[in-house]
Amino acid sequence: MNLILQSLSAERNAIDRIASLAGVAAVDISSAGRHAWRCDDVAYSDNLKTLIDAACYGAQVDCAWLPSAPKLGDFKLLAMDMDSTLITIECIDEIADMQGLKPEVAAITEAAMRGELEFNESLTRRVALLKGLDASALQRVFDERLQLSPGAENMLAAVKAAGIKTLLVSGGFTFFTDRMKATLGLDYAHSNVLEIVDGKLTGKVLGSIVNAEEKKLTVERVCAELDIAASQAIVMGDGANDLNMMKIAGLSVAFRAKPVVRAQASVALNFVGLDGILPILA
Repeated sequence: MNLILQSLSAERNAIDRIASLAGVAAVDISSAGRHAWRCDDVAYSDNLKTLIDAACYGAQVDCAWLPSAPKLGDFKLLAMDMDSTLITIECIDEIADMQGLKPEVAAITEAAMRGELEFNESLTRRVALLKGLDASALQRVFDERLQLSPGAENMLAAVKAAGIKTLLVSGGFTFFTDRMKATLGLDYAHSNVLEIVDGKLTGKVLGSIVNAEEKKLTVERVCAELDIAASQAIVMGDGANDLNMMKIAGLSVAFRAKPVVRAQASVALNFVGLDGILPILA
């Protein structure tokens, strides 16, 4: 297999130590400010993967094991989760902060993302805690707290240049996904609708909830509309509710994700930015 190593801070000698565990040399493939190295034709074994994965994590190096050499041009769709993936925050946690309820809501969010709590139940419970909040809090979160994850702009520029369509599919809310779609020039967005009456949140979501299954179905619908196979999609996420859509993708990317997601993804980016997919697909 081929092994791609990336880091924001590792010294070359740390990379060489990791490559020596693989029994090969590390070739520098850094470009555009991204620090990356390639190790070709590694004699793969599960034991070796466990050893190298642990060494990489300890050195804050991201490693990607690839049985072949996929290219960015092999893909036609990039599907992204929003909260804690495309952006750095969980929007519902920040909305709750306006009510002084961030710890309670964040604890439910974390349990859901780890797969310990069913998503529909977790969202219903969290949204109910927002009842009575002035809807202007949503704009405050967007203006004051929402930031793109590192590498997002570089990644999206490269993806668009390659002619790849973009989908933002989120268990969050249309207030944010619609604005992100417009701001970033994304092709598709799908998420939950918060009910607002007389300028106040009612504590309810309108319509069906965008859960793990709905995320998967959304990716499948967009693939069908584009007349492509799901294997031509890259799917990025961080939580357990992203696993269903990640499983059908040609390449699944766990971005600073929960352990259950890292374990099942094709690639895990723990330290570098979202543009860490670019050296992998160069």
